[in-house]
Amino acid sequence: MSRFPLRQGLAVCVALGAFAATAACSSSSGGGDAAGPSAGAVPGAGSAARASAVPPAPVDPSAAASADAALTGNTKEICAQAERASTSFGEIFIADLKLQIDAAGKGAQAKRQAAEKVSRDVQNYSFALADMAGLTTDPGLKKALTEMSSQVKALKGDITKINADKMSALSARLDKACGRG
Repeated sequence: MSRFPLRQGLAVCVALGAFAATAACSSSSGGGDAAGPSAGAVPGAGSAARASAVPPAPVDPSAAASADAALTGNTKEICAQAERASTSFGEIFIADLKLQIDAAGKGAQAKRQAAEKVSRDVQNYSFALADMAGLTTDPGLKKALTEMSSQVKALKGDITKINADKMSALSARLDKACGRG
């Protein structure tokens, strides 16, 4: 592994760490339920647990539709959900970066499996952002979430392509749309 991708990866970690910290800090001042069990994260699952190859439990489509219906048009709750998703993605990103570094010394199959996991995680985050954009009625929030989703989708699973400046600008726009900026 050359030094440049590692440096780039570290820079991206710092940027996403700051992004996750911003989301975590703003959620602690924005309301009491942002870190509750409905936060979208697996209770008790640390980043190491998320890095495993165990797939998440299937989601009941009727429960998902009910949750979407409850969020539709609720800007405050959509902002809280976006914060949780961003914080979670920041944690998953760091675990994925570690997984890729570890896989680099374990052969082609380990590298392929790590790349597939990273691709799924990036795709899931992009879909989550797009889904939230579809639920909001606030034009500024819809635009911020749609642009973030597009930026993440453009990575196509290659987390080294993250542009820290663009992501910071998009997160600032999201913060502003959510009344935090």
